[in-house]
Parts: sequence; structure tokens; C-alpha cells
Amino acid sequence: MNIMDIIGPVMVGPSSSHTAGAVKIGQISRKLLAEPVQQAEICFHGSFLATGKGHGTDKALVAGLLGLRPDDPRLPDSFALAAEQGMAFRIHPVELRSAHPNTAVLTLTGREGRVLSMKAASVGGGRIRVTEIDGVPADFGGDSNTLIIHNEDTPGCIAEVTTCLAVRRINVASMQVFRAGTGGYAVMVLECDSHIPHPLERKLATLPGILKVTCLNIDEPEEDAEE
Repeated sequence: MNIMDIIGPVMVGPSSSHTAGAVKIGQISRKLLAEPVQQAEICFHGSFLATGKGHGTDKALVAGLLGLRPDDPRLPDSFALAAEQGMAFRIHPVELRSAHPNTAVLTLTGREGRVLSMKAASVGGGRIRVTEIDGVPADFGGDSNTLIIHNEDTPGCIAEVTTCLAVRRINVASMQVFRAGTGGYAVMVLECDSHIPHPLERKLATLPGILKVTCLNIDEPEEDAEE
């Protein structure tokens, strides 16, 4: 058991699930997009939808998209900060089958044109689970340096990726593979013990059969929203 399961995170707001967890969903999606958010479509399901506004879930998630932390005193003013920085967003309801009640679905467009879709749930104590990336199932918490690799489901793709990591002496702590069907579209999620250099991310993107590479380095400094 983690101490955060007992005392929860330091934060601004009444609920670790509805506030701190929502901030983290925003932060992780921003890091995975790998550029400042220009446009965000935000959909809330279940408890996030029913009680989120009263708990500030909407403002918390927008704050995370701006790079704010859960304890940032500017969190209640995130809508105004977004307007100042030119980040447009819309919030919609959504009904999902078999989803955690604290689930958000995001579609983000970055300032340089990169697009990311993500489904994630706040599971308590400020912790989250990402359950879908770009329409493909996933399952990770955003607490480790993580590679998400979209690839053709062909022999050799996994070996090529893990060989590149081994050459850089990057140890894989856990690995999951998801696919739409044999020989179709697949996704690898690799949680790693050390930092994933951006040159390696770019190299992986050039490998045969690799369609898209997204990198989450938790040890990189968070870029705060502009003062």
C-alpha cells in the first residue's frame, strides 16, 4: 500500500478523485501530446458528469491541461488562464459502457497540429488509470516513464523496439500488447525504469511497421501555465 492511498495528495479542492485525479488526467494527456494544447474536447461520464462541476472537476482538468499541479492556488481560475493562453475547450456529457464512474474522454489538438485522444479514470487518492489511447485499449497509471507505440501487427515489431531499448540500457518494467485483430493494428505499452531520451523516441518512429510513438517521461519538469 502506498502512503498516498491513506492520506491522499496535497491539493486545492474538496475531493482527491474529482480534483487531484482530474488534474493528473489533464497533466498526463498534455505530456503525451508533447506540445501545448490548442484545442480540447472534454467529455465527462458518470460521477464526473453528475457531481464534477460542484467539486471543480471541470476546472481541475483544464488546469492539468495547462500544466498546473493539484496544489496550485490558480486552479479555480483555470478557465480564465486558458482564455489568456489561447487554449480553447468544450465540455460535453458522455455515456460509456462498463466504464469507471470517474471517467473522462479527451481529444486534444496541439499548437503544432499533433492530435491525441485519451480515455482515463480517476481511481482515488489522486491516482488515475489510462484505459484508451487513440481508440486502442491501454492500461497504465502515468506513474512510470512510458512508451506507447502504435504498430502494424507483424512479426518483428516488438523485437525491434525492445532491442533499441536494450542498446540504450533501458530496462522494461512492464509491457502490454493490445491489437484490433490478427495482422491489423496493434499498440505496445512499455513502462520503463529510466528516462526515455527523445532521440530514441524519434528513432523508434522510423522502424519498419511503427506507425506512431508517444512518450511519457515523468521525470521531465512540468511546464507550468504562464504567470
